[in-house]
Amino acid sequence: MLHTSRRRLRAVLLAAASAALVAAALPSPEPLGIGDPLFPHLGNPGYNVLTYDIAFTYRGANSTPLNAVTKIDALATEPLERVNLDFTHGTVSAVEVNGAAAEFATAGEDLVVEPVAAIQRGSRMRITVKHTSDPRGTREAGGWVQTGDGLAMANQADAAHRVFPGNDHPADKAYFTFRITAPNKLTAVANGLRKSKKTSGANTTWTYRTSHPMATELAQVSIGTSAVPTRTGPGGLPVRDVVPAKDSAKLEPWLKKTPGHLEWMEQKVGRYPFETYGVLVADANTGYELETQTLSLFERSIFTSGLFPAWYIESVMVHELAHQWFGNSVTPRGWSDLWLNEGHATWYEATYSEEKAGQPMERRMREAYKRSDQWRADGGPPAAPKPPAAGQKISLFRPVMYDGSALVLYALRQTIGKDAFDRLERAWVREHRDGTATTADFTQLASTIAGRDLSAFFRQWLYAPRTPQMPGHPQWRSTAPTARKAG
Repeated sequence: MLHTSRRRLRAVLLAAASAALVAAALPSPEPLGIGDPLFPHLGNPGYNVLTYDIAFTYRGANSTPLNAVTKIDALATEPLERVNLDFTHGTVSAVEVNGAAAEFATAGEDLVVEPVAAIQRGSRMRITVKHTSDPRGTREAGGWVQTGDGLAMANQADAAHRVFPGNDHPADKAYFTFRITAPNKLTAVANGLRKSKKTSGANTTWTYRTSHPMATELAQVSIGTSAVPTRTGPGGLPVRDVVPAKDSAKLEPWLKKTPGHLEWMEQKVGRYPFETYGVLVADANTGYELETQTLSLFERSIFTSGLFPAWYIESVMVHELAHQWFGNSVTPRGWSDLWLNEGHATWYEATYSEEKAGQPMERRMREAYKRSDQWRADGGPPAAPKPPAAGQKISLFRPVMYDGSALVLYALRQTIGKDAFDRLERAWVREHRDGTATTADFTQLASTIAGRDLSAFFRQWLYAPRTPQMPGHPQWRSTAPTARKAG
């Protein structure tokens, strides 16, 4: 027995020494990224996420972190001794990889996971993270939005990892399942379609699942004292809205416009690309509206304040709806491709205003042209934007991304003609549906549709520091830019 015990002790010591050598060979955990020039540490190399399954437990108070479990199924694209996940603003209590407990550490805004065994290239891995998701202190940074009766999400541009761990870059889209447990008096809604609703004691668990892949920044979960009116859109599309229950009747005149908006957009670019759509009205002051996939987020005040004309409110509704095609179904490969999202959404917002409310597109584009040189000086040209201001990630969404980018589309239509432009728009959302695409993809397709090389046109309109002459309007002038004071 003594001899056997010594042999066992020796084996244990050798194994421990071997493990120590392996650990010593690995560098200290560090935040990684996939090379996005605007968000260097966003996204992670070495794997592609296939599915997220995220469970939240909400206790009924916005001042209390939610308990959460995030399960990630992913495919390794290279050998991995560690796996980096984007995650911050929550506390991690345990991590498993393929069913085995894994070591973990934080580095910057990354959760760095070290599996028991290295992950081989081409293999599947399932990562389970038990964590909290903290809704406090997120107003400026994004993530959870505290509403008058609960929570909603606003994860653009890089705030999904303030809510749940993942690969928080639009280049890596995945399918999502959400399981939200909340007190029975509350209603929970998320992206996609509801799959189940189960009550146990004082709480109800709601399960939703997407039918199409989604970027993390487009995730949406609403928890509150909500009404969920339903209606039918074109082709039998299920439309469901989520509104404060007390405002349901007041908001109905706006909500019932959505099927008409859907029909109008389908006439422009083809069938709606997802399984459902709706408007989420939040009792919160965000300062913006947001195109979360299948459920666009709106501030309550845009509908109830009386500050905005009806045609403007509808145009904003169409703007967020247009994003379901441009940005959500066809997602930018990198954040420098953002102009493709906002330029197109602004284009259809302006087109709707012209057709339905007599607001001339040409007048709007001429005004944008006057300001465009200043916009480029302040924020960079449309496809080469300047990084957002430090600590103000949302400052990426500057005027050059909106009317400044719609101006590019106006110039393109002036150059190739309306018929070719309309064919391009339909082809773009058809060929890249459910995928990601780049500015180069768009310019190449435009050249193909037009039957001529448009590289010189796009080089000037997308990358030049000054705005080129507008085709068909040589008399248009842009005001010379002036220096802006920092801050």
